[in-house]
Amino acid sequence: MPSEKVLELKKQQVAALKERLDASIAGVVVDYKGISVEDDTKLRKELREAGVEYTVVKNTILGRAIDGTSLADMSSALEGTTAIATSKDDYVAAARILGKYAEKNDNFKLKTGYLDDEVIGLEKLDSLAKLPSREVLLATVLSAFNAPIASFARAVQAIVDKDGEAAPVAE
Repeated sequence: MPSEKVLELKKQQVAALKERLDASIAGVVVDYKGISVEDDTKLRKELREAGVEYTVVKNTILGRAIDGTSLADMSSALEGTTAIATSKDDYVAAARILGKYAEKNDNFKLKTGYLDDEVIGLEKLDSLAKLPSREVLLATVLSAFNAPIASFARAVQAIVDKDGEAAPVAE
């Protein structure tokens, strides 16, 4: 039987993780077995720069944090080594970065994830991982909005250029 001190610490860890999950809009659970310290450091830096919080967590702690919530279906993936990446404001950052890393490393595997308190499978995770970054998507949308305006401006400029030409002299 664990001591009261250890039990209280674990309760605090569960409460903190539950609060983190509630505050996030998206998350990815991974099996990080076989990752080197150097690669882990690089991965954590990239995730941190994207605003993603990544931590290694015990399966029992995560299991208790999701117990009784809409994320309870993730409990089937809580085996082996487990880490969770959560994001408060970007739906695809964690999936994109971790998916890219999983492609390069055979031991590193995506287990499951969630979007807006709904558990998603590996197919959706793979789809999210293949999406471009938020900045690239915004640039694409803005380019699409800008195209008709740019075409109109070129047409008006062509009319101005044509009207500015000297009229042919009749002989």
